[in-house]
Parts: sequence; C-alpha cells; structure tokens
Amino acid sequence: MSEEAGERLQKVLARVGVASRRAVEDLIKAGRVTVNGRPAELGMRVQSDRDEVTIDGVPVGLATDLTYLVLHKPTGVVTTARDTHGRPTALDLVPSDPRVFPVGRLDQDTSGLLLLTNDGEFANRIAHPRYEVSKTYVAEIRGKATRAHARKLEAGIELTDGPARAEDVRIRASGGGRALVELVVREGRNRLVRRMLDAIGLDVVSLVRTAVGPIRLGRLSAGQWRHLKRTEILELGRSAQA
Repeated sequence: MSEEAGERLQKVLARVGVASRRAVEDLIKAGRVTVNGRPAELGMRVQSDRDEVTIDGVPVGLATDLTYLVLHKPTGVVTTARDTHGRPTALDLVPSDPRVFPVGRLDQDTSGLLLLTNDGEFANRIAHPRYEVSKTYVAEIRGKATRAHARKLEAGIELTDGPARAEDVRIRASGGGRALVELVVREGRNRLVRRMLDAIGLDVVSLVRTAVGPIRLGRLSAGQWRHLKRTEILELGRSAQA
C-alpha cells in the first residue's frame, strides 16, 4: 500500500464510531491497534475495502455498509431467512436493505435477544461453539424452583446428545405457583435450556433470552430493534476471543 493511498487511520476509526480521533490516537500509541497484523502508527493510511484493522485483537469492520442489529424476537417468529410454512421470520421485522442474517438461532417459542448482521466473520465468531459466548435466559416455571434445582443445572445434566451445564443459575422470584429462573449457558444446541429444565422436572411456561455476551435486551419491546453501537460490537468481539 502506498503512503498516499486510502485515508488516515484515525479518521477512519473515528468515522465508524470506535472512538474520537484523540482517543484513537491514544489506542495507537498504546500499541492496541494493528493493521494487517502489524502495529499501527500515527498518521498511517488504510483502505477500508482492503486492510484488516484490529483493536486488542478484535477485528474492526471498516466498510460503511456493514450493519449490526439487535432484535427483540417475539414468540412465534422463526429465525430462518425463509419459512416454507409461511410463518413470520426475524427478517420481516428489520430493514431489508442492507440484507442481514441472524447470528445463530432462537427457537420459535422462545423470545428475546437476537443479533443480525451482514458481517460474516463477526457472525461466525459470535455463533461458533469454539468461542463459548455466554447466553443468558430467564425462564418462567410452573410450580416451584429451588436451589437444589439450580445446583443440578450447575453440576451438569446428561441429555440425549451429551452432557450440558449452566455456568450460573439464579432463582429470581418464586410464589403464586410460578418461579423465575435465570440461567447462563455457553452452548447453542437446539432447545438446550428447555431440555435442561425439563430433564430436572421443571415445567417451562415461557423462555426469554435476555443477553448475548455483554449485550443485553434492555427496554426493547417484542418486535423492536436497534443498531449496535460500535463500542458494543468491540465488547462483543472481545467476549468471543478464544
């Protein structure tokens, strides 16, 4: 790459929302930024469509057409791009341009946080089992949930497709014939949380995914979506480092 090609790195990173130019300069001085595998230098130029830039080892998408969304998927909506049975899909709820695709899956009868993007590398890092990105769920249980149930989930349960365990389990509420149980898992097997709860005799009324890594559902209502902030994208990328 010639010295005159492209734009200055500080300007590009500031434009895509990483930080202010002054803060980007500090990141470069601290040796936290690389360009094509080499430490970045102040004043160097990059080409958004060619050069690979990372911060703390996390790739930073420079292309302006890269889109990252978080959707509160309602129950009854499927995460496939198309459904042969005519059911509504997650893509029906977000803008069609640019075209995005779901990161991983969320069962039809489970609501909550679903990420969508057109950045294939980013999607692979978040969804691939190797990176073990945490996923947080809150289940409404019919009946009573106890600390003994939580200990079983944390210790591990044998399912038909192998053992599974929750990293953390908390009983959020209990009473009136219902209980709220929060679980953190690092796998994405089909209907994993429901099967784990069923295996210890807990009857699931509803299930909501409230977080993926550091990204939380927050106040998004069912069917609503928003763009991820650049800082959120970087935090999510850091959580997916093997």
